[in-house]
Amino acid sequence: MAQPKIEYEFGGPPGAAAIVFGLPLLLNFFFFTCNDITGCPAPALLEPSTLTWDRLKAQIPWPQNGIWGFASWKATGWLFAYYLLSLVLYRVLPAHEVLGPKLRESGKPLKYRFNAFNATVFQLAGCAIGTYIFGANFPVWTFIDENYLQLLTASIIGAYIISTYVYIASFSVKQDNSELRELAEGGHTGNFIYDYYIGRELNPRITLPFFGEVDIKGWLEMRPGLTGWILMDLAFIAKQYRNFGYVSDSIVFIAAVQSYYVLEGQYSEAGILGMMDMTTDGLGFMLTFGDIVWVPFLYSTQTRYISTYPVQLGWTGLAAVTAVFAVGVSIFRASNSQKYTFRTNPNDPSVANLSYIQTKRGTRLLTSGWWGVSRHINYFGDWLQASPFSLPTAISGYIILPAGSQLATVGVNKMLDGRIVAQDGAKGWGMLYTYFYVAYFAFLLVHREGRDDAACAKKYGDDWARYKKIVKWRILPGIY
Repeated sequence: MAQPKIEYEFGGPPGAAAIVFGLPLLLNFFFFTCNDITGCPAPALLEPSTLTWDRLKAQIPWPQNGIWGFASWKATGWLFAYYLLSLVLYRVLPAHEVLGPKLRESGKPLKYRFNAFNATVFQLAGCAIGTYIFGANFPVWTFIDENYLQLLTASIIGAYIISTYVYIASFSVKQDNSELRELAEGGHTGNFIYDYYIGRELNPRITLPFFGEVDIKGWLEMRPGLTGWILMDLAFIAKQYRNFGYVSDSIVFIAAVQSYYVLEGQYSEAGILGMMDMTTDGLGFMLTFGDIVWVPFLYSTQTRYISTYPVQLGWTGLAAVTAVFAVGVSIFRASNSQKYTFRTNPNDPSVANLSYIQTKRGTRLLTSGWWGVSRHINYFGDWLQASPFSLPTAISGYIILPAGSQLATVGVNKMLDGRIVAQDGAKGWGMLYTYFYVAYFAFLLVHREGRDDAACAKKYGDDWARYKKIVKWRILPGIY
């Protein structure tokens, strides 16, 4: 009998290898070349014909002791303490315990413990007290700013360690599924780098003294990285205040909408049980790195930028970005709510008159309402509500010059140390950093829609083809 053909995603093994080794380099590149020493981007990058390593090195926060300065025991220790605190809060705070979806092989569900929202509120309350006492010099805020590179390195190493552990542990999964452990369908191809990246075991768990059983994937998905994202935003607000003696409306807005994004997700934490991350993907480098490195360090790029080059939006600008955010939230929440209501209570007056396709599997696919507009209108809402994360940075880019420089003619701000921050020739180039998230997120959602389409085609067969003839647009009507 012929062996079934292996279906790779993300470019197969070459793509997996590029991501596993390339993304850590990308985040380091972002930190070094968008900095508070010479500019964002570093001026040497604006003159590629004369670019040399020595010239660039002099313009970036390269550690004095070279690569050994990328990490420190102090930063690693405090990061470990932060993770330990998150585990303690996971165990001691009130939690909502629910059963997840039935596993594919055993038909039995796993139990989950959800209290990420309570844990984040507890930590933010502690930081609020610390800020009240110490102001912008609260040690948590200054530590994050002064040890950003070392925290990044420790997080990257942590992602590799966790990914390696779950990869090795996945080989102990028993075929009889007696321990309610199973492999992800697409995660055991036999190719090491691809399986390491995509994740072999679907729901790896670990039992620890005092903490009990912890679902590693679920815990990483909603806790340290998301909470860390808020903490980094707040640290950069404090940095802006230390630099300029005031806080700009743009950085407050970004931190506020990003905090809402995190807290709303954590408040509805049980919703992850229906996400592809939990139902389909194993835990490998892809999710681990994304959860604890990519989210807090990349997604806080905008506040890191504005902490050095403040942008004042004014009431008109604030109204514009707020409107974009509100429309995105409305689409995202209304569409997801409509789907949930239709699935759980199809006789509810709000969905009772919606048209649908009855599939051979016994389920129904909506063809009207929000889900008649496009097959993933919620993705468009998700992207739209995330775009104001970047919009307040405007046409970004700056250079940092000595006080009194005649070149500083556009958007000048005097820093506390006497240097001048101006846009000049860097204007627009900073968007490669501050708008990277928006572009990346759009790509992610398009890719995820493609994965959903393939999974639904396999699941529903001819019914899915019939559905796509009715609901023709994938995400954004008239465009995609």
